[in-house]
Amino acid sequence: MGMVDLEKAPGAEPQAGPGEPVRGSDAEGCLAVAIRIPVRVVVLVLVVPVRMVWDALVVAGRFLRDAVLRPVGRALAWLGRAVFVWPLVGLWRYVVVPLAKGVGWLGHVLLVVPAVWLYRWVLTPVGQALARFFTRVGAVLAAAGRGLYAGLAWLGRYLAVVPAVWLYRWVLTPVGHALAWCGRQVARGVGLVVTGVGFVLYWICRVLLVLPVLAVWRWVLAPVGRFLAVVGREVADALGHAWRVAGHLSRAVGRFLGTVLRWTVAEPARWVYRSVLTPVGHAVRDTVLRPLAEAGRGARRAARQALASARLSVRQARADVRRMLFGAPAERRPVDRREPSAAEARSLGSSTTALTKD
Repeated sequence: MGMVDLEKAPGAEPQAGPGEPVRGSDAEGCLAVAIRIPVRVVVLVLVVPVRMVWDALVVAGRFLRDAVLRPVGRALAWLGRAVFVWPLVGLWRYVVVPLAKGVGWLGHVLLVVPAVWLYRWVLTPVGQALARFFTRVGAVLAAAGRGLYAGLAWLGRYLAVVPAVWLYRWVLTPVGHALAWCGRQVARGVGLVVTGVGFVLYWICRVLLVLPVLAVWRWVLAPVGRFLAVVGREVADALGHAWRVAGHLSRAVGRFLGTVLRWTVAEPARWVYRSVLTPVGHAVRDTVLRPLAEAGRGARRAARQALASARLSVRQARADVRRMLFGAPAERRPVDRREPSAAEARSLGSSTTALTKD
């Protein structure tokens, strides 16, 4: 058996006694325990049906995959290989590859070999000769160009660069410095004038516009605005309270009117229908409507029988008149529809033969 640790752990806190207040961590633990069980119950109630439906869908999906989709996929794969892959492989292996090899050999013999021979024994010597010729001509032209460039550079230096540098250093630079100093002085004067005018305009606008507007805002508009805000807030609160009170009143009035209509219209109408109209309707049905219906059915039956007897009488009278005018019709003999026996067939055949001989 292990030894019991009697010392206090470094991060452990003492347990609260029966009369001591609960500490922060203990309160958080109690709150977590109090919330955990309802939350778990609710989550369990919500998640169990979803999980059951999900498991049913997974089982159905696996069954569909194993029983339907996988065999169908295998059959389609085999059919695709048989219809597309194997014919294409055979075409590539036994038609395209030999034909490509033959075309490649023919192209090598008819194009590559003559081209290599032409390049090696014709174009290469001609190209080397032209390269040597153009190299020497280029060397001559380069020497002439270097001499011409040196002459032009010397002329340009002493005819253009040196006079331009002298003009820039002794003419343009002093004139530019003088113009720059004049421009700075003019800009300083204009800046002083603009600063003075701006200072004057600033104080004029401040005294004539800003200070009056600020005074009006501070001593007139702000108090009036605060007063109007207070009034508006009170009016809004009053409107809201009145709206709520009116809602309660309208609900009470509606309930009262509903109760009045119920006890003055609905209940009496229900009582009249249930206690007066229903018995009267049943009595009328039993004493008037049903006897009338029975009498109507009897009259219809008697009329049908009378019509049938009259039709039979007319038919008999018509038969008697036809018999008096044309006589009685001949009696119809019944036709024997049975098949003849063998003896009757032989006698019939012999009689037929005798008639034929005669």
